[in-house]
Amino acid sequence: MAKLDALGWLIFLVALLVSVMLHETGHFVMAKRFGMKCTRYFVGFGPTLWSTQRGETEYGIKALPVGGFVKIVGMTSMDEVDPEDEARSFRRAPGWQRLIVLAAGSFMHFVIAAVLIFGLALGIGIENGSTTQLGTVASCVPSSQKALTDGAACSAGEAKSPAALAGLKVGDKVTSLNGVPVATWTQLTDEILKVKAGGPVTLTVQRDGKTLTLHTTLATVPHHGNYLGIAGAYVIQRQSPLDAVRYVGTGFSQVITGSVSALAQLPAAVPTLFSKDRSTSAGANVTSVVGAANETGQAVAANVGWEYKVSFVLLLIASLNIFVGVFNMLPLLPMDGGHVAVVIWERIRAWFARLRRQPDPGLVDYRKLVPVSFSIFLVLVVFGMMLILADIVNPVSIR
Repeated sequence: MAKLDALGWLIFLVALLVSVMLHETGHFVMAKRFGMKCTRYFVGFGPTLWSTQRGETEYGIKALPVGGFVKIVGMTSMDEVDPEDEARSFRRAPGWQRLIVLAAGSFMHFVIAAVLIFGLALGIGIENGSTTQLGTVASCVPSSQKALTDGAACSAGEAKSPAALAGLKVGDKVTSLNGVPVATWTQLTDEILKVKAGGPVTLTVQRDGKTLTLHTTLATVPHHGNYLGIAGAYVIQRQSPLDAVRYVGTGFSQVITGSVSALAQLPAAVPTLFSKDRSTSAGANVTSVVGAANETGQAVAANVGWEYKVSFVLLLIASLNIFVGVFNMLPLLPMDGGHVAVVIWERIRAWFARLRRQPDPGLVDYRKLVPVSFSIFLVLVVFGMMLILADIVNPVSIR
């Protein structure tokens, strides 16, 4: 099991590195397409392990495989550029070309996500779990999140699950929880999460054409939160090409909506990152690459069919790419979206200057933006390190 968990980590880290390099490839290809001079394209950071010169570009591998970069001549007004290269610098290209080069990185993330989601729906299939019919009723409360993920058998002394105490059975269809109607599995799990840890619940279920009202009290699993002990009756079905395209649209919509919600909850999440109640608070909705890698490892090691493992991993990687693509385009330096905002502001200034019959004010002085860029970068680094530390010492399941 440990080897499978490590395999999951490896899969995630390789996928992350490939995503980052395809991001840089987007910038690189479009810059080359518009005649900009690109002097370096490297995988990783730190000391150079290997490199080769092809034309005007040096390609290579660095010692730390934690990302990559492409060097385009004259990215800002602060960069020193040889006079003979000035005409091919990024800053001298038309505004629309610079915008395309800057947006190409996020575009590649969206392409990666679309290909993964489309391929999953068409080649493997997606879970048809829209109803609240039960496919599994656990007999006991897992002692830990790992036991829950691994599907460990019940041991002597473990308490009966709330579902078992309520008398729920496989095939039951839950129609309401605590008086709130539920028609989908997402609605049901959302209502379970709303209940205070260890709180009572009343379920209305349909069984053999009859309506039953059952009562129980939720249990809690460390680092997981509320636990009822049920799972849906899922069936994996391959989709037609048209339905696969629709599934891509649905996936993008859900991830973008969830990303906006998670970003809005960042301030509220900070105080709960190291709290024992993190799994039931805003802190459960944000995670670092360590948390995502841990989820991938757990999914690969889980005692479920390979289709579920592949589906979870592909959707997680696709979701991460969508989130990164959206986050990267926020109008904040030093992210690409911040540079996009600068280019747009330059074009607006130039337009107003033309209206006044005045000369183009030219490039924005990046020296004035350095303090802002550095401050935002520092905040991102500090918050990122906090998330990583929280996911190490106080992990929480994001499933």
